[in-house]
Amino acid sequence: MSNDNGSIKMVEIENKGRALVSSRPLKAGEIVLKDAPILLYSAAPHAAAANYCANCFRTIPPHSQTTVPCPNCAAASLFCTPQCQSIALSSSHTPFVCQSLIRLRAADSPLLHHHHHHDRLIQARFLISAYNLATASPSHFQTLLSLQGEPIKDEESIFLHSVISSILPASSNLRQIGFSLELTAALLAKDKLNAFGLMEPFHQDIENRSVRAYGIYPRASFFNHDCLPNACRFDYVDSLPDLSNTNIVVRVIHDLPAGREICLSYFPVNLKYSERQVRLKEDYGFVCDCDRCKVEANWSDNEEEMDQEDDDMDGDDMTGDDDDMAGDDDVMAKENDDFPHAYFFMRYMCSRDNCGGTLAPVPPVDTRTSSVMECNVCGSLSNSED
Repeated sequence: MSNDNGSIKMVEIENKGRALVSSRPLKAGEIVLKDAPILLYSAAPHAAAANYCANCFRTIPPHSQTTVPCPNCAAASLFCTPQCQSIALSSSHTPFVCQSLIRLRAADSPLLHHHHHHDRLIQARFLISAYNLATASPSHFQTLLSLQGEPIKDEESIFLHSVISSILPASSNLRQIGFSLELTAALLAKDKLNAFGLMEPFHQDIENRSVRAYGIYPRASFFNHDCLPNACRFDYVDSLPDLSNTNIVVRVIHDLPAGREICLSYFPVNLKYSERQVRLKEDYGFVCDCDRCKVEANWSDNEEEMDQEDDDMDGDDMTGDDDDMAGDDDVMAKENDDFPHAYFFMRYMCSRDNCGGTLAPVPPVDTRTSSVMECNVCGSLSNSED
């Protein structure tokens, strides 16, 4: 279930489609959305899947005394507690899912012979979870189908549909919901455009973290992208003690007026222009022409690297007060019309090695903006007034 406290509303924006905008003035750090997933599925390789609970995806400590296996597919799925096992067996890990995962892991699975084995494995897991959702929660399945994404019947969808067709349990009643190549292609399109990754724990000595699981968050999926976002999302998979640990929280990073579109960055903000454009085109099907991209379009990679280094050095001495933000992301343009991202990098980008996270104030107390900044990747706290 999602909760936005009336702080955002959905609108149609020309050339963008559906978007989320602020329905009232917002303070820096204010939570604008808490969203729960309607579907979660593992992104870990088979060998690493045992590191995470198959229900809540928390990290399972070595030699944990509470870990229990699935009674039907013990080799494929572990749960961090009997409670997680019980919940999953009646919802996301039904006998249908168990039998499908067992067949997917079988030695004769066609996925094992595909040149994009891991990518196709993750997509097959999604399809198993999505088709399970059709019977376990028909309303959530319809919500999934209502999300953005047009089906494409290409080599990829044809191959994956053949895989799913070959591993479906004989007792499956999916034919009754219109199981077909067209439906499989539609589901894959929804997943590609709307899935959020829940990352592995942050370690400063590891440059590139992997995704432990993907989730479909129906309300959060309507946030559009901007390479200089005015909000960022947090997840607390390993730190929250209850089963809301897979919820995501979206907070604005500075004051916003009513009616302003709220945007996230779909990847770390420190990527180069060329890297961002490739990612957005390949993964989401569009070319970004935000203010930052318009400036950087004519830069060389060397210029981008030099500017990034300058921002990092300047950021070491950066102090400020959120009152300077004047309640609006237009302040970045005021700082320097030629470098709209310079102020953002100095104030809102985490300086820890191999992090690349975005900083947002912790939620305000009594409408007063906090000076404590939290990183949405490594979780570190810092004081913007230091």
